[in-house]
Amino acid sequence: MKILNLCGYSWEIGGPSKVIYDHANVQLRLGAEVTILTPLSEGERLYIIPEGAKVVTVRRHWLARFIPEFSPELYRYYREHAHEYDIVHIHGPFHFAGWVPFWVKSKAKKVFTVHGTLDRWAIRKSGWKKKLISALFQRKYVEQCDLAQVHNPDEAEDLTRYLGHPHPHVVMINNGMKLSDYDRLPARGGFRARLGLAEDTPLILFLSRINIKKGLDVLLPAFERVRKAYPAAVLTIVGPDDGYLADVQRFIEERKLASSILVPGMLTGTEKLEALVDADVFALPTYSESFSLAALEAMVCGAPVLTTDRIGFGHLLKVNPAAEVVVPTVDDVERGLLRLLGDADYRVHLAEKGRQFAREVADIDVVATRLYHAFESLLTRS
Repeated sequence: MKILNLCGYSWEIGGPSKVIYDHANVQLRLGAEVTILTPLSEGERLYIIPEGAKVVTVRRHWLARFIPEFSPELYRYYREHAHEYDIVHIHGPFHFAGWVPFWVKSKAKKVFTVHGTLDRWAIRKSGWKKKLISALFQRKYVEQCDLAQVHNPDEAEDLTRYLGHPHPHVVMINNGMKLSDYDRLPARGGFRARLGLAEDTPLILFLSRINIKKGLDVLLPAFERVRKAYPAAVLTIVGPDDGYLADVQRFIEERKLASSILVPGMLTGTEKLEALVDADVFALPTYSESFSLAALEAMVCGAPVLTTDRIGFGHLLKVNPAAEVVVPTVDDVERGLLRLLGDADYRVHLAEKGRQFAREVADIDVVATRLYHAFESLLTRS
């Protein structure tokens, strides 16, 4: 089986890059040939290349400021090589790379993964553009895909609402991660030492793309209130800028919180694990997620998690309360943070529940094999 992934594949893109990487490793082990075709801008950093995979990088055109991911090079590569692939995997709507397969005739089966892009919050962002693109061709393209992958029941509802009817071929398979990467975690204290924080400093960690949809607009003022009860508390905002860093910095400056809200940038590898291990609370009061790997990483590292039911696995947390689930409002995030910081036993309880939860639902070997078999069934069906 020859699989082509169409998506921006960089550290700045975040979640979808890791999803492609993790699935590619399993697909390669199962005997597939995997190619990743990705547009990149100057200064953008290519994500880790799976051993044995082929990565083709093409330049984004300056028009990509108006047409997401626009790249004539990408079109030319696809036109010349489309006949080589059995599966073309389109990661999300509303980008040029995901439209090209509908302009070039080939035998390849088209698979579309939603990645949390069709919920009401996501659709409202640049809403008039998305409505126009949907009416012109995007909705039709999603309908024409041979298989649609959703990560949870909410995404299935989002897909149906977007199309106006159920997609004829849907598979529900969530995200996952390589759990063995977390078997040997770093010792506590490394992240705190680099920041000059004492062992007993209450440490709240936000680790994700710095984007308003992650709930930073409620987390920041909620933390400011929490400092009245815990004046020594520190909030660290870790991750690449995705359009909201200037707002974060403005909030810090206006409130004179430079010593209490730290922004160390993006962390990867051991440094990221050190941050997760050292956190007293991992906070992600998100408005919209597909299936948050960041929250699952925090859980498997033993960090008590505060999040919302829009995390992508909120339906699972209802029956297995492995996180402090809040509404994304300043009042409720403040309440959740105060509960966690004020109850060490509860933090220990959530840490253990979270570890167990992540290992039960997010084993990449299991979920990626399921998706691979779905690809096989698609090819057999045809």
